[in-house]
This record gives sequence, structure tokens and C-alpha cells, in this order.
Amino acid sequence: MLNDIYQNLDPIAFAAGPFVVRWYGLAYVVGFALAAFIIYAVARRWKIGMNEDNLLTLMVCAIVGVVLGGRLGYVLFYGDGYYFSHPMEILAFNQGGMSFHGGLVGLLAGGAVAAKLTRIPFLTLADLGAIAAPMGLFFGRCANFVNGELWGAPTDWPIGVVFGGAAGMMPRHPSQLYEAVLEGLVIFIVLFALSRKLPPRPQGTFVGAFLVLYGIFRFLIEFVREPDVQLGYLWGGWLTMGQVLSVPLIIGGILVLIYAAKRKLPQQGSREAQQGSRETPAS
Repeated sequence: MLNDIYQNLDPIAFAAGPFVVRWYGLAYVVGFALAAFIIYAVARRWKIGMNEDNLLTLMVCAIVGVVLGGRLGYVLFYGDGYYFSHPMEILAFNQGGMSFHGGLVGLLAGGAVAAKLTRIPFLTLADLGAIAAPMGLFFGRCANFVNGELWGAPTDWPIGVVFGGAAGMMPRHPSQLYEAVLEGLVIFIVLFALSRKLPPRPQGTFVGAFLVLYGIFRFLIEFVREPDVQLGYLWGGWLTMGQVLSVPLIIGGILVLIYAAKRKLPQQGSREAQQGSRETPAS
């Protein structure tokens, strides 16, 4: 017990009277801000004609999609029927409860709306989002660790962390940090490195790779992550809801990669932005 690591971090970043800012909220703000920067930088490198209006439209659609999708996904996949009996608590975002898989569905739906509004191909927007999303995941998982939530299973490894509270006083895997590294940093490094090649790889390459990598990493980490208490382990006593939801991501990602390899559609921006760039006189 002398070597145990105790998590005593305060989930509140700062407070001024009734105004309270939590690290989890800051993680969302920083994640979306950094995502916007990465998307704009990659789009410029690819020379696909994404202007500031296109970027703002994409980010608004993405934020709405992630928040609504993440919350509804948690209600449907992890609520275990509770919210059907307490429907008003579906809107209680301050009580926590967000699902990555639901957020992903919401993000894709928001991307489809943004594609209509900006006239940029959906798969190009999805690829740009796939490159940027891992950094948001990184900050989000770090915030989960600060909050002392979504902890791992008990362990005797030297890096076991004591979270206290509902997690008890036994050392547990800091699975939040495992996810931050694998789902966040590793996927970002891989996809960003792939994005450096010019001309850029075909539409769908990056979102397909993201789905496969995330699905694999999440499936593996679930073995050392404590399942949600209201669900526990599913069929056979070893499978978790996170693993069940990750399998379709892997299959879907493989199918998208096959589609991208066969169609070889070039990355494209909006026709208006590309036309404007061609009509701009040389300085």
C-alpha cells in the first residue's frame, strides 16, 4: 500500500461565486478549439478551398452533434431504462453521462448537415474531422481521470491508482489515461502523419482508419476498464457494452477503407471557395 498512487485532484478548475468551471468543460472547449485549428491547417495543406465560414459551419454542426449524440447515446446504451422512467433527467447534462459511440453518430450526422451547407463532400469533412477528433478524445479522457470517473478494474500493477469514493480504496487501472494515450495521442500521430502526403489520400481513408484504430483500442482497453455499474458484464460475464459497440466501428471502418481504395475520390472543397481561389489575381 505504500506504493499506491492516490487521485486527489479537484474536478473544479476555478470558481467565482456561483460561477463554477470544471476541467471536464474546459476539456471540451480546448478540444473543439484545437480541432478547428487542425482542420483548418490540414485543409490548407490539401488546398481544398475551406474558408472561415465553412470552418465555422462545420464546427457548430460538430458541437451540436457531439453533445446531443453523446447524451442520447448514453441514455440509450448505458441508462439501463432509468431515463425512460425519469425523462426530464435526460437534459441534466450537469450530472454527467456521455457516450463516445453516441457522440460519434451525432458527429457524423452533424457532418452530413455541414456537407449540405458548405457543399464540401461529406467524406472530405469526415476525414478532416477524423484527423482532429483524437486530440479532443485525449483531453476528454484526461478530464475523466481528473473527475475520478470511468476507472479501471482492480490491479496489482505498480501504476495502480486509488480513486476512493465509489471506486473504493483498492488500486485500479488508470484506464482513462490508457485511453488518452491510445485513442488520443497514438491515433492522432498516425492520422496526422498520413495527412502530410500530397496529393492527399482518397476520401474516406482517414475516417476509415480512425474507426478501425479506435474500435481496436477501445475493445482492448475494456478488458482492464470497470464496466458501468448499472450494466455490468454482458453475455458470458466478460463482454462489456463498450466492446459490443466497438465491433461495428471496426467492421464499418474496414468497409470504408475498401470503398476509399476502390473509388479513389480526391479530397475536395466547396466549389465556390475553389472558384474564388482560381479567380484571385496573383499579387
